Amino acid sequence: MKTFCEGKFDICVIGAGHAGCEAALVSARSGLKTCMLTLNLDSIAFMACNPSIGGTAKGHLVREIDALGGEMGINADKTAIQMRMLNEGKGEAVQSLRCQCDKNAYHREMKRTLENTDNLRIIQGEALEILTNENKACGVMTEYGGIIQAKAVIVATGVYLNAEIITGALRRKSGPSGFSSATALTENLIKLGYNVRRFKTGTPARLDGRSVDFEKLTVQDGGENVPAFSFLTKKKPKNFAVCHLTYTNKNTHEIILNNLDRSPLYNGDIKSAGPRYCPSIETKVVRFADKDRHQIFIEPEGLDTNELYVQGMSSSMPHDVQREMYRSVEGLENCEIMRYAYAIEYDCIDTLDVYPTLEFKKVEGIYTAGQINGTSGYEEAAAQGLIAGINAVYKITGKPPFVLGRDEAYIGVLIDDLTTKGTQEPYRMMTSRAEYSIALRQDTADFRLTPKIADTPLYTAKRKKAYLKRKAQYESTLEKLNERATQRTEKFGAGTFADFIRRGAKLKEICEVFGILQDMPEEILKCAEATIKYEGYLKKNAQQIEKAKKLEEKALPPDIDYDEIKGLRLEAREQLKRVRPLTLGQAGRIYGVNPADVTVLIVWLATRKNN
Repeated sequence: MKTFCEGKFDICVIGAGHAGCEAALVSARSGLKTCMLTLNLDSIAFMACNPSIGGTAKGHLVREIDALGGEMGINADKTAIQMRMLNEGKGEAVQSLRCQCDKNAYHREMKRTLENTDNLRIIQGEALEILTNENKACGVMTEYGGIIQAKAVIVATGVYLNAEIITGALRRKSGPSGFSSATALTENLIKLGYNVRRFKTGTPARLDGRSVDFEKLTVQDGGENVPAFSFLTKKKPKNFAVCHLTYTNKNTHEIILNNLDRSPLYNGDIKSAGPRYCPSIETKVVRFADKDRHQIFIEPEGLDTNELYVQGMSSSMPHDVQREMYRSVEGLENCEIMRYAYAIEYDCIDTLDVYPTLEFKKVEGIYTAGQINGTSGYEEAAAQGLIAGINAVYKITGKPPFVLGRDEAYIGVLIDDLTTKGTQEPYRMMTSRAEYSIALRQDTADFRLTPKIADTPLYTAKRKKAYLKRKAQYESTLEKLNERATQRTEKFGAGTFADFIRRGAKLKEICEVFGILQDMPEEILKCAEATIKYEGYLKKNAQQIEKAKKLEEKALPPDIDYDEIKGLRLEAREQLKRVRPLTLGQAGRIYGVNPADVTVLIVWLATRKNN
């Protein structure tokens, strides 16, 4: 093959999904010459599954991405057709924003943003090989022989690597929604030293909205006065569409059970691991055999299409079974399927092969982000793309690595889980994974994280203004609430306004009775109220975090010979050699390493220091 030079860049991003978009934007906005290589320009930021952003724990990720200068929240706000706050009846720590987006608009807006970003060039083509020199990344070669010279490479290939679509007995090479799969890069990744495995995900059918009987469905309206994702969005997104709720029934379940022998999940055709927390309808019916019905949400794909997404009913059944199955659901008796459901298998890597910076341990300057790292979800992908992008930029510009702790962000929990514990199935972020969730509320994301980008180009004048204004409002609100009430009331008694909140009073009512904080934004009031309400828990969290930091601050030399450390159990020794933890804290979170093993490491470090 004759090669030619496509150009010289600082960073090359392979892939233009949600991870690739964030990585490329971070790089270009940081002033580095950036190339984004994508199989198809029409697949940029494509929402292959549900056109929604956020949800439980995922909304936290989007807020954190925004606080660090990312684009996902801004783009979701631009293209929102319905916004809701989930878990409003529960504590503030688990409340999460969820936005139903216009699928086509989301793609168009992100593509427009990328195309108009300085320092960024987008090329349509497939990556054939990551080029290296002296065990360092030096570029990418395309299938057409184009050489993209680069100092760092970020691999964000999503579910496209050797992707196969599976429906019934049919299996064909294809990426999501008919896009081409990437067939060349897996072999190269294996040669570079990555451990490659096979995962599976899936998607439900899309229905023609004209064929659905909405009178039989329950309306799911958007929320009122729901805040935007981005701290830069000035106007709250409007609700332009409604979603609907229905249920499967015994007939639906019988159709599925009677055809399990034709299901690739149950006849042995699909052997790869699928997402435990987003199972197919076949899996739900088998796994929860005692349930008479399962929730099904009917959600619009956009304002310019009749297509409806059937959330909760993904499947890899043959088309004839799907048709019967969907039509057994109330309200869908006469539904017409526009796009049938399918499963998709794809190659991904073992994230124990990468550092918490998402850089490959065996070759310098190669980073991975998104579903290639074994995660599921747009939000998890975007978060990794952002962190991979920041770390690639920092490495090239001589800055120290950018790693968020588990006590600092859900993003920190996500990446620590991946690089310390690994995952044997598509990883999904949940609030239960974060041990310090009360300190990681979505409404405090900017207070926690925006100062970390204050010395970078990501801290734009617009972001600085928005951040400082919110911070001042929040601090002045807390200051006011810690003032003593000027008069005693029968309802609240005496004390500070904060005392009243601790006794169970609602801040909104306090403000009305005493005439305070009348001009303060509602989100700031809610944020301050939650901080006061959970003050005791936050103090306890802070103590736990301080204790954990003592281990996190004890660095482990990268060249440790664990075979030479006496007292380590064999399992612990093997796991430590596999992961190569950077700190004692990380070592303690590795599967197979117990507190006694950590004690052995502490003693070894002390002995080494004394020698």
